[in-house]
Amino acid sequence: MHGQLIDMVVADVRQLTPRIREYLLASADGSPLPRGAPGAHVELHTHSDHSGPIVRHYSLVGGLGLADDRADHYRIAVQREDRQRGSAHIHDTFAPGTRLKVSRPKNNFPLDLRDRRSLLIAGGIGITPIYAMLRSLARRGRPFELVYAGRMQAQLAYAAEAMELAGAAGRLHISGDPATEHLDLAALLAAQSDDTAVYVCGPLPMIEAVHGAARTLGWPDARVRSERFTAGPAPDDAPFAVELRRTGRTVEVGRDTSILDALTASGIDVLSDCRRGECGLCPLPVLEGGERISHRDSYLSDEERAGGDTLCICVSRVPGGTLVLDA
Repeated sequence: MHGQLIDMVVADVRQLTPRIREYLLASADGSPLPRGAPGAHVELHTHSDHSGPIVRHYSLVGGLGLADDRADHYRIAVQREDRQRGSAHIHDTFAPGTRLKVSRPKNNFPLDLRDRRSLLIAGGIGITPIYAMLRSLARRGRPFELVYAGRMQAQLAYAAEAMELAGAAGRLHISGDPATEHLDLAALLAAQSDDTAVYVCGPLPMIEAVHGAARTLGWPDARVRSERFTAGPAPDDAPFAVELRRTGRTVEVGRDTSILDALTASGIDVLSDCRRGECGLCPLPVLEGGERISHRDSYLSDEERAGGDTLCICVSRVPGGTLVLDA
């Protein structure tokens, strides 16, 4: 393995639910892989003849260092989305023997083992980093509670394994079951001890509801830690080019790739953190093409978006052509 990307191969594929598959990824040369702590994710780099370069971010399921994990493998779970050509490409083409490149693990959602008690909340495919945390806490005998929510139990990956690990401290909340009561997040948080930290991952409405309930209860922001899965590309997204005027380079951005990922894959160092258009670390000045930007961040003001002079390169894009940046 060299640099930031590791040559890997699909070692095994397992169907978890009708829409979710687990992929076991092995280092191509059999060498040990960089360790990924609970909450870590990797960037998966592949290519589609139809849509060009594809970069996707997937949480490591379980992390390394546990009894049934090997130091030369990563495990990820990919949910197929009709409007996400990247996930569809993976489901359609990845099989044992498929070669790809994967980044070293990155962690924007770390589990703090100093917490006295943890409340884990997962929604749908958001179970992947939460399951890694669950395994770590259960292995260490740390106090926790798990709530895993979804519309149908058959659609919930790792549900049986998670409930077995959690025991009496875990529960499934199936919203599609008429007999299931509404998940009262305010009551759930209010029942927690003052030394409980909350970890939540899943759809944006669930995450916002957890943060809102915590604020209503007067909790410090630091008590709720979250990670969400972005909605992915829009159906009409198209490839385009980014010209970096000062460095004299032009980089092709596939319709399943963000500007940030395309630049990073080309060896161009740029500042970034959240990769969700929230933190304000990645915006770059725009010299040409600003009037065509599809802004998908939650950081820039309405005036900044209307001006077309900057964009968050982790989420925003243009509908084809060339975008010229002052970089």
